[in-house]
Amino acid sequence: MTPDTLFSLSGKTALVTGGATGIGRMAAEGFLAAGARVLIASRKADACVAAAEDLNAMGYSGKAEGFGGDVATEEGISALAGEIGRRTERLDILMNNAGTSWGETLGAFPYAAWDRVMRLNVAGLFHLTQSLLPLLEAAASDDDPARVVNLGSVMGETAHGDRAYSYAASKAAVHHLTRILAKELAQRRITVNALAPGPFVSKMTAFATADEDVRARVGGQVPLGRVGRPEDIAAAVQFLCGHGGSYVTGAILPVSGGINVETGPDLFQEAYE
Repeated sequence: MTPDTLFSLSGKTALVTGGATGIGRMAAEGFLAAGARVLIASRKADACVAAAEDLNAMGYSGKAEGFGGDVATEEGISALAGEIGRRTERLDILMNNAGTSWGETLGAFPYAAWDRVMRLNVAGLFHLTQSLLPLLEAAASDDDPARVVNLGSVMGETAHGDRAYSYAASKAAVHHLTRILAKELAQRRITVNALAPGPFVSKMTAFATADEDVRARVGGQVPLGRVGRPEDIAAAVQFLCGHGGSYVTGAILPVSGGINVETGPDLFQEAYE
């Protein structure tokens, strides 16, 4: 048993939805660095092609392919599943990363923000997974299950709305759906886990992370004192999808710097002073 065998993804094929930017891009690089063939798909095909070219230029042992794919509609999911089927006969890893958010103050939060966010973050995730089950089963074995990794959020397990009410609720749904699918797919030798990240630099969090000073202040609110780094995501997916993670399913892995265990002020602090 060596680190190479525990975390190697050589010979495996992974799909990362929304993999051109943000956490999806971080995960794609982690898969690539571990030797996997990585399929990157999102609504913006050009961005996926460019991301794949950039990743391939880094000299990792894996190879990336970028193309278009929409997980927000039933038709788009069907088309994406068909495209994956044309590109591979088996899918070792599915990372359901594509997602969206909506921010607005309480009292002005629009009705439309619920349908858009829940349709992509929850319904899209479920139906793509369902559509790709034959390819996942083709890659699954007793010794080395196929893997599904869903992107949740620390906002799905703590009471942090931060004006993103439908997003936070959608991620709580992702966590619960992860556990349900983990239970139902274990006999098919498919593990289902989720990441629950805290703040990372991405397009979705640009309002809080693009500016260096603001990012430092946001990081200062995290128990471990910083926002997440790309290697935090890369290492997490390498663990869950490598041989070392083959006995883990139904887990919601916190990658949040300790936000997940925050409980507010100490109840008896005043009594100690």
